[in-house]
Amino acid sequence: MKALSTGLCVLAPLALIILTGIGYYYTSVRLAGHMIYSLYLVALCILLDATAVRGLAVAAQRLAYKRAVAQRETEQKDNASSEAVEVEEPQLDLKQVNQQSLRLIRLALVAAVGLMVYWVWADVFHAFAYTDKIVLWETTGSSGQVDSASLISLGDVIASLIIGAVTFLLASNLPGLLEVLVLSRLDLRQGTSYATTTLLSYVIVASGIVLTLGALGLSWDKMQWLVAALGVGLGFGLQEIFANFISGIILLFERPIRIGDVITINNLDGTVSRIRIRATTLIDFDRKEILVPNKVFVTERLINWSLSDTVTRVILKVGFAYGSDLQKCRDILLKAARNNSRVLRDPEPVVLFMGFGASTLDHELRVHVNDINDRLAATDELNRHIDALCKEQDVEIAFSQLDIHIRTSNGDQLNLENHKGNEQASSPDAQANDGKSNQTNDPK
Repeated sequence: MKALSTGLCVLAPLALIILTGIGYYYTSVRLAGHMIYSLYLVALCILLDATAVRGLAVAAQRLAYKRAVAQRETEQKDNASSEAVEVEEPQLDLKQVNQQSLRLIRLALVAAVGLMVYWVWADVFHAFAYTDKIVLWETTGSSGQVDSASLISLGDVIASLIIGAVTFLLASNLPGLLEVLVLSRLDLRQGTSYATTTLLSYVIVASGIVLTLGALGLSWDKMQWLVAALGVGLGFGLQEIFANFISGIILLFERPIRIGDVITINNLDGTVSRIRIRATTLIDFDRKEILVPNKVFVTERLINWSLSDTVTRVILKVGFAYGSDLQKCRDILLKAARNNSRVLRDPEPVVLFMGFGASTLDHELRVHVNDINDRLAATDELNRHIDALCKEQDVEIAFSQLDIHIRTSNGDQLNLENHKGNEQASSPDAQANDGKSNQTNDPK
């Protein structure tokens, strides 16, 4: 590129001298004036490009600092004992952000300078209008007649290629520019920036396709029957794929789930990591990635544990032995809940005596925690504390008990005693045999 620029700078004056020498004096003067204005525009473009590079560098440093602060705050949270999966909203690499933003800014500069160059060289560019007269093919309208608007020229094809190239550049580089210039400066809810960039990419691609086809002569009145036929084909042949695509758009607009939400759907539990056109990716608590079709999230019953409020309730069931002091049991459970830092004070912990079990006095301790990641950790800490308090207060946590009555063949009940001198109790069969022999030798 540098060699080409140097060659043009050297050859342009020589070409003007030659034109003046052979008699095209007026033409050479006009061309020289256009070249001087073009040099001014190139210098302005270089200045603006350097300013944009410097501004992006400052914005990238600001964004890196913001991410570092957010990461440090996340690491300071004590969630080591929790098994919940932490999924952050997908973030672009800073280098990729700078590259995408710089490409878009340079594209905008080239477009602006190109318009000004076209304005300077307009009288010369009119010479290329002959491309509109080179007809490549003809299209017929709804009436079956061919008119001037149905003639597709070489200029139309060039315009469609330019529109397609601009659409590709915008769709592939827009997320980085939005991240640096707009989204990083706003205090958005979780998943908002991801949904915004995804939907905007869809809009850009759809608009680019429509404009490209329009430049090639495929207007709406000519494509409506094709679109209708395509819709019928999608409805019957590709209904699942089409349903998943529409469901993905509904998820991005309605946002019943967001990146980082912990959800339960059917028998699946996990954290949302990505929302794509066809399927959504969940990461379960075993760190496995599960792809779920988008239609399932729209048609099935879904539990979102962190949609509008992350506070959840934890219920612990404790069975005390019969004969225990009920007031003391209640005080133990409340003390364990109030001394735990993960348990919220509002709503207050609640202890309920639910009923009389087969061998236990059934109690429930109901507490609320601030975050889904605190559920397992709070359960573990409360159970340990309750066990320690029960031992301290001499309260027995009951276990299943079973009374066994052994009778002889005559219906007499046998009483089995465990003597202190025996290291191992005799088996029931042996004791039963002893009982039978004693009964046989009994003179009564």
